[in-house]
Amino acid sequence: MKSFKKILKWTGIVIAILLIIFVALVFSLQNKKFTAAYPDLHASTDSGVIARGKYLAFGPAHCSGCHSPRSNQEKINHGEQLPLIGGLDFKLPIGTIYSKNITPDDETGIGKLPDSVIARSLRYGVARDGRALFDFMPFHNLSDEDLVAVISFLRSQQPVRNNVPDNHMNFVGKAVRAFLIKPVGPDGEVVKSVKPDSTAEYGKYLAHYITNCRGCHTNRSLMTGAYTGPDFAGGLKFESSTEKGAYTVTPNLTPDKETGRITGWSEQQFINRFRQQKIIAASDMPWDQFRNMSDDDLKAIYKYLVSLKPIKNVTGPTYVSAMEAKK
Repeated sequence: MKSFKKILKWTGIVIAILLIIFVALVFSLQNKKFTAAYPDLHASTDSGVIARGKYLAFGPAHCSGCHSPRSNQEKINHGEQLPLIGGLDFKLPIGTIYSKNITPDDETGIGKLPDSVIARSLRYGVARDGRALFDFMPFHNLSDEDLVAVISFLRSQQPVRNNVPDNHMNFVGKAVRAFLIKPVGPDGEVVKSVKPDSTAEYGKYLAHYITNCRGCHTNRSLMTGAYTGPDFAGGLKFESSTEKGAYTVTPNLTPDKETGRITGWSEQQFINRFRQQKIIAASDMPWDQFRNMSDDDLKAIYKYLVSLKPIKNVTGPTYVSAMEAKK
């Protein structure tokens, strides 16, 4: 009996020591630094380049939907093009993450950041301080020309002073940052340029690397961002920011005859849907930015989506109220 108690005692001591070591590692690795190349890309003052960047920012890349505070979302939904001052709060299981001020303000924005630092963040997922960025921006394979266009537009904005709160991570979030979050970079060769057209190949470029169709319409962990389901088959759940307990679920975009959301839609029906505003107010789909996309871009995405391998995946209703969630 004494021997058993002694074993329990020493087991408890070992567990306590391991917990102390684990907690110490969690806090000591919060500022873990990573290295990545600085792309040799520089902002342009060419009006055509800036116009392309503006189109991407307020359309396909939907920068305005994330880099604007919640108080500005209704204005954006009605077509206003506001400075990208950041401050939108993303409430996740790991804590709250705030989008950054990306106007060229010297103190609170990107004014003092070299172009190469901004390019590295977007392409390789490494922040200005060397820490890994949470993978919210799927622009790692953006062509050199499009990346230059985006940076050029950001530089052309009026600087706006807006202090954004620091991210607030709970202990689980700190542990995820310490051990699981690593920079995400290109998944293949990055090309110098991609010619916009209405082909399925260009639609793939948009859906994977600009509009983030894959990022939202593929099930993934909201802890680490890792993909856990088949591409474009939907099922990713977002908790409602306006109704506690309610949530939205991304639909299946593959052309499965039974469970695909756009199965049976014509190309024109697809375009027409994007010209409308949100039907479900709580939806995280940036309809109001995507409404600014050209017909050719929408045709390209449509052609790509209908070319995908059909995957049967019942995702259920897009919006589930708190009352329905309790049933």
